[in-house]
Amino acid sequence: MTSFMEQAIVQAAAAAGRGEIPVGALLVEASSGRVVAAFGNRVVELNDPTAHAEILALRAAGKARLDDCDLYVTLEPCAMCAAAISLARVRRLYFGAYDPKGGAVEHGPRWFQQPTCLHRPEIYGGIEETRAGELLRGFFRERR
Repeated sequence: MTSFMEQAIVQAAAAAGRGEIPVGALLVEASSGRVVAAFGNRVVELNDPTAHAEILALRAAGKARLDDCDLYVTLEPCAMCAAAISLARVRRLYFGAYDPKGGAVEHGPRWFQQPTCLHRPEIYGGIEETRAGELLRGFFRERR
């Protein structure tokens, strides 16, 4: 069986195949291990700047609170996604590559450390970091 982060990487690769920045997300119900939602970025396809993989997965879950769900993302979430993760009350966040430029978990605004952040998930970064990072580097290398 493939790991949850490997499944998120598959979503990221599919996004790259569509010409999207290769970020994938998998939302998993912690108590059962059931995959609730799996998405890659669709910003270009949907002409929607909010169509990040994380946002699409949270929307698809269809719950107001996801406190029994874990989110696996191939890239450190941006500020918009970090805020949505907090508002959805995701239990744990696992992410792959760190994003010093656009990330908002370990970099930039460090959303979950702000006093206005009402829910802080457990955070685990660097999961499959090399694979997730190479997918991103390869995508941008091809476009230069």
